[in-house]
Amino acid sequence: MAFVKSGNIPIRHGAQQQGIRRACQVARDVLIKTSAQVHAGVTTAEVDRFAAAEIKACGATSAFLGYRQFPGTICISINEEVVHGIGGPRVIQDGDIVKIDVGVYYDGWVGDNALTVPVGNVAKETLHLLAATEESLLNAVKFARDGWMLGDLCHSVEHHVTQYGYTVVREFVGHGVGRKLHEEPQVPNYGKKGDRPRLKAGMTLAIEPMINMGTGKTRILEDKWTVVTTDRKPSAHFEHVVLITPDEPEILTARGRMFPKGVNDLTPRPVSELGK
Repeated sequence: MAFVKSGNIPIRHGAQQQGIRRACQVARDVLIKTSAQVHAGVTTAEVDRFAAAEIKACGATSAFLGYRQFPGTICISINEEVVHGIGGPRVIQDGDIVKIDVGVYYDGWVGDNALTVPVGNVAKETLHLLAATEESLLNAVKFARDGWMLGDLCHSVEHHVTQYGYTVVREFVGHGVGRKLHEEPQVPNYGKKGDRPRLKAGMTLAIEPMINMGTGKTRILEDKWTVVTTDRKPSAHFEHVVLITPDEPEILTARGRMFPKGVNDLTPRPVSELGK
């Protein structure tokens, strides 16, 4: 989930970092298991119910259910739906791309992550969008370093995807994560190099590129949640929580790459293999 907030940027140390780390590992495991349930013929409600059972089995609770009255356990968004889709009777079809976003509370801490699952015979140009979006996320992680500027990280996402003719969603952004689902700082997928704040060790950022094949403009459907592209072209979404350390960034929701060679090889790995 992605919303705009304002306030101070929390810095976590020691046991606090370990708490976020455990919550993110739970969120990662639930995301991979849930995403592996995405097949043609399955309803989005069935996927949501599976996630609910997995979250409960882990001793966690959904960070989304009831948040601002959101009615789902996870966000499940198909094709032109960008984010915040609600599980229901819609049947997943061959050729769809399905965004799964999982957030949990575990022992008082939040884990949050997302990926986009291609179903069956997905058009090559759509797979390219997914691969480029995943690339942009992993590239942005490289900028999550102590002493570097947040603006450089944010700028890197848009800079990366525009070379392919794609656009970034501007109305919804990444965010800090920790005790609450949405903390400071805001982490847009666009920005100016050198813009503050300066990143510091102990910050935890949910970086989540939301990248559109066509226009970057979006609107919200009548359910007051589901965000769609105004031109109804596909949108992709990938997300990790990253801990800034004195050294290399640590991806707390680490999983295997769906497209290990990026846009140079558009054969996606099975989701079930991403946890290995």
